[in-house]
Amino acid sequence: MTQNNTQATKEQVLYADVLEKGMYAGLLLMVITFALYVLRVIPPIVPRSEISIYWSMPVHDYLVAINTNFLHWETLPTGWSWVKLLGYGDFLNFMPVAILSGVTIVCYSIIAPGLFRRGDKAMGIMAIAEVVILSLAASGLLSVGH
Repeated sequence: MTQNNTQATKEQVLYADVLEKGMYAGLLLMVITFALYVLRVIPPIVPRSEISIYWSMPVHDYLVAINTNFLHWETLPTGWSWVKLLGYGDFLNFMPVAILSGVTIVCYSIIAPGLFRRGDKAMGIMAIAEVVILSLAASGLLSVGH
């Protein structure tokens, strides 16, 4: 009969601590950026009175309409191009979402050295693979269908 170890490892606790802090930071930023948008402290690209017009549009049509009516860029605002628009209330709200999405990458990055020090090479390699795969996915370098 095998015994299951119900104690969390040092790396699991560290992962959970970093995840918790990142989640709370992202949530706090989400509340702050949304308040800045709703209270009109930072003006949006798309006027709030017009935003409901775009809700039912497919993504491509939405991007075309936003670009045509407000941005006037040579190319559609895709990928990480929202970063150029962080000075606007409606796009500032993307920042906490990106932070929340990236917390897992930070967690794996932080625990990987401890896994190798402990001699758990397989888990260390998997943690590094997670960092690489998630970073590539977030970078937009691995695009499909274009």
